[in-house]
Amino acid sequence: MLRFLLTRILSAIPTMLIVTMAIFALMRIIPGDPAALMLGDMAQPGQLEELRARMGLDKPLPVQFATWLGNVLTGDFGKSTATGEAVLPLIFERFSVSATVVLVAVLFASLIAVPAGMIAAWRQNRLSDVMIVGTATLFLSIPSFWLGLMLLTIFGLWLGWLPVVGYVSVADNLGDGLLYLIMPVMTLVMVEAGAITRMARASTIEVARLEYITHARAKGLSERAVMWRHAFRNAFAPTWTLIGLILGSLLANIAVTETVFTIPGLGRMLIDGIFARDYPVVQGCMLFIAFLYVAVNLLVDLIYPLLDPRVTA
Repeated sequence: MLRFLLTRILSAIPTMLIVTMAIFALMRIIPGDPAALMLGDMAQPGQLEELRARMGLDKPLPVQFATWLGNVLTGDFGKSTATGEAVLPLIFERFSVSATVVLVAVLFASLIAVPAGMIAAWRQNRLSDVMIVGTATLFLSIPSFWLGLMLLTIFGLWLGWLPVVGYVSVADNLGDGLLYLIMPVMTLVMVEAGAITRMARASTIEVARLEYITHARAKGLSERAVMWRHAFRNAFAPTWTLIGLILGSLLANIAVTETVFTIPGLGRMLIDGIFARDYPVVQGCMLFIAFLYVAVNLLVDLIYPLLDPRVTA
């Protein structure tokens, strides 16, 4: 197991190095001078050159990259050009908001979709199977931003049951925080549950055709016992991989949902940084998101052998 762990971690290092190089290159390709944006149109040439030298923008690109990478490895992501605050604490603060929404949504989506997919597989080609697959396909086809706007319109404007604008942290006020979480979590659950349901169904159908399932039935076990005691573990392993991919994807691409529901999360911070041309914030957010995606997939790889004994660590 230790060798498996070390192999996976070592394979993630080149990935992160390539990602850092890509992020650095993309930020340098974007038109505009960060120093000129900070000083404004009325800046004098001397002031511009002085600020560029202070920010290290007058040095060759390889030197700039080495300096930035060295600072990142020590935990220094720079300071926001818009607010002057350190970027890394800002990222952690905003990430706690995004993580709350994403983790709750993925948990509920998995608890609903995995049993639904297995039931659909066990009753293949029957009415319940058609209804579950049809509902999953419908949710999977709906864009998350449109679904979020519909929920806002129905539950926020028409019925007035839930707040439409703003955000309250669960840590600050549990009751109000839960109210603000309902619609964004519901949006992500409905969209992502469709993919998980279809994967769980396909995996269960494949497992149900194996010989050990036939043997379990021949012993006289009930269908419920066969499904949950014998089929669930092997059927869940591929679904677990998809759940990990969805988790990493949501953490990386939650900006749309946060924008619709005005949630001050990491994705919203990235969008605001792009509009403000706040390069340290954009670089820091993109690097942190890439690290999260790699870390989540690494965690999935490490847990997979525990779910499927056919995969050796």
